[in-house]
Amino acid sequence: MKPIISASELVSESAGPRPPVLLDVRWSLGGPPGRPEYEAGHLPGAVYVDLDAELAGPPGAGGRHPLPDVAAFGAAMRRAGVSAGTPVVVYDGGLGWGAARAWWLLRWAGHGDVRVLDGGLAAWPGELSKDVPAPAPGDFEPRPGALPLLDADGAASLARSGLLLDARAAERYRGDVEPIDRVGGHIPGAVSAPTTENVAGDGRFRPAEELAARFAGLGAGTAGEIGVYCGSGVSGAHEVLALELAGFRAALYAGSWSEWSADPARPVATGPDPQ
Repeated sequence: MKPIISASELVSESAGPRPPVLLDVRWSLGGPPGRPEYEAGHLPGAVYVDLDAELAGPPGAGGRHPLPDVAAFGAAMRRAGVSAGTPVVVYDGGLGWGAARAWWLLRWAGHGDVRVLDGGLAAWPGELSKDVPAPAPGDFEPRPGALPLLDADGAASLARSGLLLDARAAERYRGDVEPIDRVGGHIPGAVSAPTTENVAGDGRFRPAEELAARFAGLGAGTAGEIGVYCGSGVSGAHEVLALELAGFRAALYAGSWSEWSADPARPVATGPDPQ
């Protein structure tokens, strides 16, 4: 199944016999919570999901956005009306990062029909709603493991044996700046691949053939196993989605740089891409 859906396709499916559950995952790095924006206007029928509270565990040794407790995540999805046999469409304010995090978690937890609204809220052609729905509880029960996942040791190994992509901005990869984490730089052997380059100016993903060419140029066609990390496992999920669009399966290092850099014993590389 294609992991994204266009606004026109969503309009059609929402009016059809099997409308998808809509999840609003507006979130910005270091920004205010997305709930007020949701209450000011959202896709009709959409339920707000809080990335920090429901799509991540408490910050700590595992990073700024470690994976949530599986039982708590399942309960949050059921409260939002998610069932195993019902399609789900997730969207955010346009970057796609928050929506991709929800997409990845649901897919990792075993839901087989999840898509991201390409272009996010800005792509929606219809009226917005201020009504806050109270959906009937869903029946989704997470069964983790449907998508590949890396820990710190696995990421270090993959950087040597396969292809580990760093989805952050290039200046953070090089260590020129580090506005958030303890130290700047990257995992030794990782390749810089900012996820912002996977989308056009309107926030929509570039065509699959363009993405395939981009990732092939970074070594995806010959490297074997592929992994992705970012700052805290959010924008990295967006790159995993872009890779899937391009025809590549990739593992996510969920702890990402926020976990890696918190341990002074782990090596840090700086400077330009080794390629």
